Amino acid sequence: MSFFGAIDVSASGLAAERLRMDVTAENLANAQTTRTASGGPYQRQEVVLQQAGNGFGATLAGVVGDPSGSQGGVQVTGIVADPTPDKLVYDPGHPDANAQGYVRMPNVNPVTEMVDLISESRSYEADVTAMQTAKQMYTKTLDLLK
Repeated sequence: MSFFGAIDVSASGLAAERLRMDVTAENLANAQTTRTASGGPYQRQEVVLQQAGNGFGATLAGVVGDPSGSQGGVQVTGIVADPTPDKLVYDPGHPDANAQGYVRMPNVNPVTEMVDLISESRSYEADVTAMQTAKQMYTKTLDLLK
């Protein structure tokens, strides 16, 4: 791992968590959207993340002298639609109600989205703390070399 590898890993986590928070905010904003451009109700979105690099073992090998260990972190592989079915709500006065009076509502649960948002916020804070700690270590190292 390079000298600034810890900052790079934290930065990848910050970018991933920011995207997750953006997608969660979009889900919350569209929790009542019954008609989209495609014609149906809004479909909840999820961010798919995967490990970047060769993993912890390869990174550890890189630190102890084997240069084949690559940079770690996380990367976004895509944003996918949640496959859970839409909810049917009885509201005969709604403009999107079917002949029986039911409206297809998005598969977004605001409570779940808020819990996800809190988790994403805490992960973002952890990445900021890790980045600040690495910066402090690098600063102390440079002070020792003076």
